[in-house]
Amino acid sequence: MIYLWLIPAVAIVSLILTAVLRRYALARRVVDVPNARSSHLVPIPTGGGVAIVIAFLLALPFLAWAKLATMPLLIAIGGAGGLVAVVGFIDDHGHVAARWRLLGHFFAAAWALFYLGGPPPILLFGWTLNLGWLGCVLATVYLVWMLNLYNFMDGIDGLACIEAISACLGACLLYWLNGFESQIWVPGLLAMAVVGFFFWNFPPARIFMGDAGSGFIGMVLGVVSIQAAWIAPQLLWAWLILLGVFIVDATFTLIRRLVRGDKVYEAHRSHAYQFASRRYRKHLPVTLVVGAINIGWLLPIAVCVTSFGVDGVLGLIIAYLPLVILALKFHAGEVEKSSPSVSDL
Repeated sequence: MIYLWLIPAVAIVSLILTAVLRRYALARRVVDVPNARSSHLVPIPTGGGVAIVIAFLLALPFLAWAKLATMPLLIAIGGAGGLVAVVGFIDDHGHVAARWRLLGHFFAAAWALFYLGGPPPILLFGWTLNLGWLGCVLATVYLVWMLNLYNFMDGIDGLACIEAISACLGACLLYWLNGFESQIWVPGLLAMAVVGFFFWNFPPARIFMGDAGSGFIGMVLGVVSIQAAWIAPQLLWAWLILLGVFIVDATFTLIRRLVRGDKVYEAHRSHAYQFASRRYRKHLPVTLVVGAINIGWLLPIAVCVTSFGVDGVLGLIIAYLPLVILALKFHAGEVEKSSPSVSDL
């Protein structure tokens, strides 16, 4: 296809912009200083995820012009993702009160759902359920949780990149196997935007993504997964399976901290991946194992759901059970004992 040039172009733009943003962050001292949530020892430039945002958003007009994606989807992603990125950018450079961040997140979610035509019917054990207004509420909460959990899980070098790349390319494979090739462009180009940034974020990271980038990716993935359910209901379950590592770790940790009465909005280092990085004293092994789980375990189950008729809920349970066991093994949500931060530097 004549539009294949978009694939390397997005990656190259992201790669170059990340280098520019790194110099900008160093000059303006926009750095991530180690705190209670950190898994590194020294200040690192942050905000590099803006390169992902810009590279991806610049591609959207080409997708619209070439009719490679529907306008409602592009408006949903551009508006919701752009708002989340702006809020995150401001927070990266200063501070935005949690209530105002959350208000912006809910507004972005509502924007996306409006242009998607609301939440799709859900396929549950062979039954198609249209949840009406309750579905709107659940879908809004889902989108807000997706962008926030992605922020929470962006805590060690390369992890958020590996998750986005493997999930998006896995979804592209599912679309291709099931005759939905026209849907490949959005997740495929998001993966390429992340690939460009990943060059700079590969352990040991030379720049961090920041809230602008992680929140943007989480929102886009959430929007694309909901849109996928309008194409074929089983695709929503496939997306939830592909994103299982992040969903299970973040949700399991949040629930444990809520039950214990912790202030969940405060910084912490009690996610399973953080405990694992401290145990192995390196970020790279944890990041690579997450990629291996995504490709070797979650993707085959997602293929079974979309191509071989396995029920989506059953596939989700099978996929998540070992992830819950891993979360328990690595103490997700437990009170952290005093231990030093981990650095690959």
